[in-house]
Amino acid sequence: MKIERISTKKVSESVTEQIEKLIEVGTFLPGEKLPSVRELCDMFGVGRSAVRDAITTLKGKGAVTVKQGEGTYICRFDSGKLFNNHILLPNSKDISQLFQVRKLLEPGIAEIAAKNRSEKDLKLMEGLLYGKEDNSWEADYNFHLAIAKAAGNEILVQLLEFISASMKKAMIGFHQCIEEDRIVFEEITRQHSQIFRMIQNKESAQAKQMMEEHLEYVEDLLKTSSVLNV
Repeated sequence: MKIERISTKKVSESVTEQIEKLIEVGTFLPGEKLPSVRELCDMFGVGRSAVRDAITTLKGKGAVTVKQGEGTYICRFDSGKLFNNHILLPNSKDISQLFQVRKLLEPGIAEIAAKNRSEKDLKLMEGLLYGKEDNSWEADYNFHLAIAKAAGNEILVQLLEFISASMKKAMIGFHQCIEEDRIVFEEITRQHSQIFRMIQNKESAQAKQMMEEHLEYVEDLLKTSSVLNV
């Protein structure tokens, strides 16, 4: 990428924009150390104060981190920053659409998890399933999140966390409604157990199918619950 000499607008803003572009195109890579302040001054043809202000701005944006006595480093990509405004959506249409996203996302996550899971992942899932009988929203959420983590893709984890946070209010109410329904609780537990066994046995296609069936079952319950008229 060609380095442009700074001419108009506030100098530090222009330096900030150019460094961001260099990060975007891969000239400066995540985890790498930025050139020194002096080197950046020479690159852009600006003074030290402009470079220092630019680094302060980039630090505030989470693009770089400054290590005392070492220098400035490019931060690694944090997918969580894409979804840092969790909104509890009260509208039943919104909840229905979010559940559609879950149905598109989670079967694929289960399929990948069956291929990539480790023994540590299995122990975590097994502990969540059989360690304590619990039909709370948190227990359900933690099991699904453990599957996403087993897939080994942090962006998928962040997506699921965002969707779950957005649906939290409705799902807590839903779980409160089914707490006294032993048949429903046992059926959900059975479905979770089947998904776990398929992931454990590396049966990826079956894990995907069972997750689809599980989410269809839960969505049907949501539609008929008093919490939500989806």
